Amino acid sequence: MLLATLLVALSTAILPGSASADGHGDENGQQSRPSDHWGVITRNTIGSPVAELRNGPFGSFDAPSAAQRPPYGRGSLGIAVADKSTTLATPSEKVDFGNEIDFYGKSVAGLQEVGFHVFQTGENVGYGGGQPNMPNIRFEIDPNLAAPNDGINYSTLVWVPPASPVTNRWSPYLDAATSGYWYLTNAAAATATGCTQAAQCTFAAVKTALQDGGAPATLYSAAVGKGRDFMWIGAIDGFRVNETIYDFERWGVRALPAD
Repeated sequence: MLLATLLVALSTAILPGSASADGHGDENGQQSRPSDHWGVITRNTIGSPVAELRNGPFGSFDAPSAAQRPPYGRGSLGIAVADKSTTLATPSEKVDFGNEIDFYGKSVAGLQEVGFHVFQTGENVGYGGGQPNMPNIRFEIDPNLAAPNDGINYSTLVWVPPASPVTNRWSPYLDAATSGYWYLTNAAAATATGCTQAAQCTFAAVKTALQDGGAPATLYSAAVGKGRDFMWIGAIDGFRVNETIYDFERWGVRALPAD
């Protein structure tokens, strides 16, 4: 009886610094439950791209794993997107991995801190043909513009990052509030605000442009993704929205408080 009790105790124990019994802990013993609301946004996905929660990457052969583990936990969101893989005339493969529930109805003006970490490869740089060739952050929004543009009720607010400062390893935090540029999809919304792909608005400028006297612009969804442009195979972790960091792990997505 004593032996049986001891075996049960040992089998259910969680040692300091180990993963929880259900695998949802990190190397520091930090526990979290994953959100059920994250996944590939199917209506925004074209072709047959990959967006898969995975372990690693832990650096390439020239980047020691001890120094190049994912910035949060053990895992990340792996993305693989082609360029001309569909029957469409232009490069069209695309994937969005995001959350259509938890951000709905929140204010666009309330977005203050946004960004992520990326695992960029030298090959991806080459695939871009001179462009930074990086993944994006995308917020589907209701612009709620004033008349005569008040009939525009859908657009996507897109961040285009600058080139990663490193390749074949994890980047530092890339701050979408202070780097790269933003634009709006839906030609009418982009023209009305002046934030087109050519205009390349700053984060502050695009939020100001949406405050044109109409009702406040609101979110539909939040996502990271890639396409429709160049082939890209890499990973994303630590997607930050305001004071929350979304840590991509093989078993799910957990929300962590920002430092």
